[in-house]
This record gives sequence, structure tokens and C-alpha cells, in this order.
Amino acid sequence: MTYPETLAWLYAQLPMYQRVGAAGFKKGLGNTEALAAALGHPETQFKSVHVAGTNGKGSSSHLLAAVLQSAGYQVGLYTSPHLREFTERIRVNGQELAPAFLVKWVEAYRPLFAKIEPSFFEMCVALAFNYFAVRRVDIAVVEVGLGGRLDSTNIITPLVSLITNISYDHQAMLGNTLPEIAGEKAGIIKPGRPVIISQTQPAVAAVFEAKARQEGSALLFADTRYVAQLALDPAPAGEAAVQLLDVRRDGQPWLQNVELGLLGDYQRLNLPGVLATLDELRAQGFVIPESALRQGLREVTRLTGLRGRWSIIGRQPLVVADTGHNEAGLRLVLAQLARVPHAHLHLVIGVVNDKDISQILALLPPAATYYFCQAAIPRALPADELAAQAAAAGLTGRAYGPVAAAVAAARAAAGPADVVFIGGSTFVVAEVAELYG
Repeated sequence: MTYPETLAWLYAQLPMYQRVGAAGFKKGLGNTEALAAALGHPETQFKSVHVAGTNGKGSSSHLLAAVLQSAGYQVGLYTSPHLREFTERIRVNGQELAPAFLVKWVEAYRPLFAKIEPSFFEMCVALAFNYFAVRRVDIAVVEVGLGGRLDSTNIITPLVSLITNISYDHQAMLGNTLPEIAGEKAGIIKPGRPVIISQTQPAVAAVFEAKARQEGSALLFADTRYVAQLALDPAPAGEAAVQLLDVRRDGQPWLQNVELGLLGDYQRLNLPGVLATLDELRAQGFVIPESALRQGLREVTRLTGLRGRWSIIGRQPLVVADTGHNEAGLRLVLAQLARVPHAHLHLVIGVVNDKDISQILALLPPAATYYFCQAAIPRALPADELAAQAAAAGLTGRAYGPVAAAVAAARAAAGPADVVFIGGSTFVVAEVAELYG
């Protein structure tokens, strides 16, 4: 098969959670373990860092990979979902999975898939681990797909686990309370392996403390050691290419004028967890000089290909795209939008159809103009349904259908001093062509 034929076959044979929702999600590690056994247990052939959380796990994973690359290591990076191209999910030193490898791999293991009947994600995890073993990576940064305890990635035994922010998302599968959700995320904590928690959240701290005690794992709440503050107010209207930060460690000045190549305010909440995880890797023998730390934080997008986190894709008007899609993530993004000087705010919004969006709609500013859209996936909520729910919540706008049509309408309507924001769903941001220029 060709590469496009291989992808079409995968999407047809293996249900994909990102596209179809719960029908593509399988709880449990049995299928992944069976795939790993058939592949010779590649997950045991490289060192790893495991990253879970509701918000911030993708950015944290990319930051870790970028710093380790800058330190001279051969670094695997597994993340999900992809924005535009399947191969984005699996990288070695920033280079995406070779399409030819995928074609040969699928052809070789189609009989195995027929026997095990894995989900799309289970197949992706097996592929990633096999690829990292073949490429002999020094270390892989592995992002959890959904939850943690029963996530397919949880067959690894990492050097250290990192858990970022916990908030409400995927409640139908992870639980309806923050402690329940945290319990699923805490499932990545392995016996005797240290765990870093990015943020101290009183509602869930005890969950992590109990799990760490149970597993005999050293635990650190990273924000009790590190605090990242703006060294300089950002340029007006998001003109700066980096955030300039001062980092304090144990209450004392530690690293001054750090350039962070991710612009979202929320990245300052992720950074303590990244720094503490790197500390743990240093303690286990990794050599990560300050120069590599600074380079990785500054050049994360170039080194890893990360897109869609407060990505500025246009000016006059300022146009920003961000993948934040749950209540906690959007709250932070909207707070940042409110601080950007603007005459009027235009929001291009699309969501998926299996979430209760009432709390999200309640967050959105009534004074803005809305352009409702639907991503080109089966899971997208139709734009007219979203527009109707938004109108009932007091928001003003209309449905435009495809993402490109909504973006074009917003940009045409916006004046030079306005701001256009594109988001609500990872899949909306994935269709913004300017991210791939």
C-alpha cells in the first residue's frame, strides 16, 4: 500500500477516539501488552519520561524533549492527537516518523492486528515504542493519551513521571470529580520511581500523596520549589516572540532572563514541572547544562514542531490560535485574551459533540462577535447546533460551517486594532492552514 492507502486502512480498521469518540476508546492494557509482546517488548529497550495531566501535558512533553535534544541526546517524543499529519505523533529529535516506516510496519503486522483487534491508539503506541527501539533513542518523552491508569502508554516503566494540571475533561471515562480524575492520572506512578506534580491543587494533592506512598515513590510538588515570573511585561498585542522569565528556586533567584518560546501565560504553570523533571533526570545521570536548558526552552517550536499553543498567525488584526478546549484551559486563554489591547474581539469557535459545553459557553465574553464552525471530523458538533446553544447563553454570532469559512469571515470583519481568536477544539486549530506555512 501507499502511505495514503495505509492511513485510510488504519482509519477504517481501527476506531480512532479523536474522530469518533467513545467507540474508539478501549479501557485496559491487554491489547497493548499483547502487541508489545509480539514486537519483542520494545518498551523495555529505551529509557523514558511519562507525562499525564488534563492541561499542559503536551507543552510539557515538548519542552522536555527540546531541552534533552539541546543537551545532545537522541530523544523520542510521542504525543497525541496530531494536528494535520499522522506522523506528527512520533518524532525522534524533532523529525516526524518516516511514512515509509509506517507503510512497511503496517504491512508486516496486519495479521497481528486481525488477531488482537487493537484500537487506533493502541496501534499507535505499539508503533511508537517499536520505532523508538529501532532508532535506539537515549530517552523518550511519552505523553499519555487519555487518563493514565488504563492508557495504552502505561506499559512503560519510566525514570520519572510528571503529572500536570488536573481539571474536568472526559468525565464519562475518567470520573465526575477532580479526585476521581486525579486517581486515573496517578495510575502512571510506578513502584520506586519518582513523580513530579506541576501544580499544588488542594482538591487532588492527597490523591497523589497516597499513591506515591503506596508505590514507595518520591513525590515533589514542583511549584513549591520553582516559581516562574515575567522578567518584563510582554510587548503590546503579543508582539514578542518569546516570554522573558525570571525563575526562582527554593525562594531564591536562580535563572534570570530565560526566554520561553511558548507565549501562553499558562506556560508559566507548566515550567516548574518541566524544571523539576529535568532535575530528576540530572540526578539519574543525564548531563543537562544551563546552555541546553536555555536553548531548549527558547527554541522548543523549532526543535519539536509544536504548534497551536497561543500561536500568532496574523497581525493587524492580531490572529491567535490555541488548542485549549476544556473549562480550565479556556479560562486561562480567555484571561490572556482580555489583557491584549483590542478594539473588538472576534472568536472562531468549534467544539466536539460529546461534551457538556454549558460551562464553556458561560465563560465566553458576551461582548465578542462569534463565528461558529465545525471541524471535518465525525465527532464535531454541527455549527448550527453550537450557534443555537450559544445564542441561548447570550452570545452573538452565526454558524459558518467549515472552519476555513468561519476564519475567513472573522478576518474579513475585523479591523486592524481588533483581535481574532480561533479555538474551542484541537480539531478546529488543526485546520488553520497558517500553522503549517
